[in-house]
Amino acid sequence: MMNGFVEAMAMANVPYIQFGKGKAIVRQFQNDVDEQELVWHKDKKDRTFKVISGVNWKFQHDNELPFVMKIGDVIQVKKEKFHRVHKGQGKLIIEIEEHD
Repeated sequence: MMNGFVEAMAMANVPYIQFGKGKAIVRQFQNDVDEQELVWHKDKKDRTFKVISGVNWKFQHDNELPFVMKIGDVIQVKKEKFHRVHKGQGKLIIEIEEHD
């Protein structure tokens, strides 16, 4: 059974499931996510994330070419900068830390 936070994320029409609150969260993108749901977006805070699992998923900063994320990669995203994820195989799981 899902807890209230996970249920709220599912109802928020986002292409992932998210666990945790505050500065450290885990986000999971399912292998059946529709590529069209992985849109350009920007965040309100700086973030650092670590790739926990996923094969051939790509990350793209605005005005840069996408690159394949590998397990263990640590990627920094500046607030208010556009970025996106491109679908790979299997689940993508990332651990995100927000910075003030």
